[in-house]
Amino acid sequence: MALAPDVTLREVLPDDLGLFFAHFQDPEAKRMAAFGPADPVDRTRFDAHWKRNIAEYVVRTVLADGEVAGSVCVYGEPGDLQVTYWIDRAHWGRGVATAALRAVLDLVPERPLFARAAADNAGSVRVLEKCGFAVTGHERGFANARGAEIDELVLTLTG
Repeated sequence: MALAPDVTLREVLPDDLGLFFAHFQDPEAKRMAAFGPADPVDRTRFDAHWKRNIAEYVVRTVLADGEVAGSVCVYGEPGDLQVTYWIDRAHWGRGVATAALRAVLDLVPERPLFARAAADNAGSVRVLEKCGFAVTGHERGFANARGAEIDELVLTLTG
């Protein structure tokens, strides 16, 4: 059994955006995440979105054994802060998302925090639950990556 990687967070560097963009092009990852941009192949729009988020929110690059493995972000307004993360599929099932989420939760002490996940994305729901989030709601929303309305879970971290 492989050892869990050493997971750290750092500030997002300009070169990270190209890697993030490549991660977002993975068809299986897009399907699992479900909720994403309407036009995920528009690099100019992607870069503008990321630069705005980096300037306004807590956004970090996730490193696994020193390699860029994805990103994690806390965004929104006080009282309605949301967490989101995207881990490259090559790192799924290794504890990277859980470690990254725990690390960003240490950076942002405000509670409650909210998260959303496609109801059928068991891996993401499990990561959130392992980090203390609990399912507090069910909604339906249009998932660009699936081209359809799907069930979505709302999860909350209070402690």
